[in-house]
Amino acid sequence: MKYKSPVSESIHSIATALNQIGKISDSEMKRYDKAHLTQIEPLTPADIKAIREREELTQAAFAIHLNISKNNISAWERGVKKPSGAALKLLTLVKNKGIEAIA
Repeated sequence: MKYKSPVSESIHSIATALNQIGKISDSEMKRYDKAHLTQIEPLTPADIKAIREREELTQAAFAIHLNISKNNISAWERGVKKPSGAALKLLTLVKNKGIEAIA
């Protein structure tokens, strides 16, 4: 999880503990999640290609960094498939902080 700030991380940790012992409802916890966690936005095929090109990587090299196949990178950049889950989080991290953040 990525927090908006160190303060958000502290508040969210306390809220999570209170949720686990039943003092905060699940619906209230969802509000804490939205308020304190960084939201992962979907990336367009052009966004993914721009990230890769900015990092001066081939599709094959980018795939190695993301621990996926070159075919996945190609499919994302053509819009045939969309990254999700851990792959989308890694792409967002590279977008925001550069390839060094995951290398």
